[in-house]
Amino acid sequence: MNNRGASPTQEWLPTDSGDAASIGDQTRMVTALVQLRSALQEATLPLELPGVADLRTSQSEMVAQLEDYVIPRLMTIDAPLLVVVGGSTGAGKSTLVNSLVGQRVTAPGVLRPTTRSPVLVHNPADASWFGQDRLLPELERVERSTNDPGALQLVASDEIPPGLAVLDAPDIDSVEERNRTLAAQLLAAGDLWLFVTSAARYADQVPWDFLRQAAERSAAVAIVLDRTPEDAVQTVSTHLSRMLASRGLKDSPLFTVTEGTVNDDGLLPAQDVAQIRSWLLTLAADAEARQSVVKQTLTGAIRNISRHTHVIADGAAEQHKVAAQLRADAKSAYDRANQSIASASADGTLLRGEVLARWQEFVGTGELLRSLETRVGWLRDRIVGAVRGKPQQAERVTVAVESGLQTLILEHAEAAAERAEASWQSLAPGKALLADAGEDLGRASRTFRVRAERAVREWQQDVLNMVRTEGADKRTTARFMALGVNGLGVALMIVVFAHTGGLLIGAEAGVAGGTALLGQKLLEAVFGDQAVRSLAERARKDLEVRVRALIDSESSRYLELVDSLGISETTPDQLRDASRRVDDLRFGTQPTPGALTP
Repeated sequence: MNNRGASPTQEWLPTDSGDAASIGDQTRMVTALVQLRSALQEATLPLELPGVADLRTSQSEMVAQLEDYVIPRLMTIDAPLLVVVGGSTGAGKSTLVNSLVGQRVTAPGVLRPTTRSPVLVHNPADASWFGQDRLLPELERVERSTNDPGALQLVASDEIPPGLAVLDAPDIDSVEERNRTLAAQLLAAGDLWLFVTSAARYADQVPWDFLRQAAERSAAVAIVLDRTPEDAVQTVSTHLSRMLASRGLKDSPLFTVTEGTVNDDGLLPAQDVAQIRSWLLTLAADAEARQSVVKQTLTGAIRNISRHTHVIADGAAEQHKVAAQLRADAKSAYDRANQSIASASADGTLLRGEVLARWQEFVGTGELLRSLETRVGWLRDRIVGAVRGKPQQAERVTVAVESGLQTLILEHAEAAAERAEASWQSLAPGKALLADAGEDLGRASRTFRVRAERAVREWQQDVLNMVRTEGADKRTTARFMALGVNGLGVALMIVVFAHTGGLLIGAEAGVAGGTALLGQKLLEAVFGDQAVRSLAERARKDLEVRVRALIDSESSRYLELVDSLGISETTPDQLRDASRRVDDLRFGTQPTPGALTP
């Protein structure tokens, strides 16, 4: 067998010497590999990005090989050499295994798929190595023939020498997906692959996909060209040898078994499999040779997993990047809504239409408004006295403000939802998330209108409470009594709606400016300049806080979708650190700064 990859002088290899240094190195490597497995298990790749399906498959296979083979094998380095017999449907795997053992231990058949449950044949003295806590722990151990793919049939046979075990795996191209998955899992859990093909099937793509993986992992592989007509052996084996060489497997032993007649027990003539059996027996008798095979496959698997962990880390980094973009797009759409509402509720936009009409009914127009074009400080009492409004008219202003503010908030919430949806629809992962959201995120949520109405009413009530508290010692004054809490409250709301850069200091251009200035002077007549400035600022900030809470609750529908994916910014670094620690131990170097420590 050829030990491809780094030489023992360059790369750490497990040893069964039992000395303290070796045991310490082995323990540290096991710890590092357990940490690597955890990092891979915790990595999430939920977004549908290009190539992510292959990454998920690779991630799953890496975790499975760590659990099924690498970690258990490293912890039981003295366990028997496990030879996994795998191959295509109809290649004759079960017949070959029976013939190698010299008795019928696994059931071949003409129906496809034939092998459903894996069968492991071992020497009775090695039975303890294959308990539930060792190889392939998720497979139930049974000692009877079964078609359950979730079971591993154990067969003890004196025909198998100590130190060797043979496992008959399901077909790698089975029509049943569970069989194909189990076959791949078993091949990844073996020390040596005995790959069985036939003259009719040796060029099929599926077997070569597995052999390519074996070459990538530097796994120990031997090929059996089975069921080959005598006159075709030379031609087919020569072609197969060239194919193996071109795919990095030129040093893999190649055996041929001619097409022959099986006896009543379903066994091939002993001489047909004598070469393979002799090779396996020699391997079983040579502890150093067995250890060399184990080391080749084990270190190759570790090296391959460590290398491909960086590919998974790159995929995780891309996941985080796209998730951050989705989050930023949604947040931007709703931040824009917050800014637009804040601007429209402070630049006079609301002081139009119904609000303006109801306000003018309350305060009157004509000479009162014209008087504001001159100096107004000495007119405060006259301004208050000129207000004709009744309590019910102040209530109409309140209702108009409530309606206008609610409409403004709802319109911008709907626009934000449309913008966020459009940005997500432009990305395949965002489109997939929207499809699985369970609601139409392109519209404001069903409860938003009710929540907006409640928020506006509560804000208006707080404005009235501010006026009531501020005027606690002024309630008996003529000015306060002339306007009342409701009148002063609506005046404060009007001022807030034209409060872009501090209180108005003169008759501004336009109807909105004059309207707000009148409200400001009414309040100043009762509370004074500084108090009005403070009231207006508090009311404005309170409105902004309430609106932001409303809009943020809408954006959370998008943000929570991203959060639910469980994508962590630290995942790529955790994967790379775990991989570097394994590499540090492989090459006997000091731990990389920042790498995980046991």
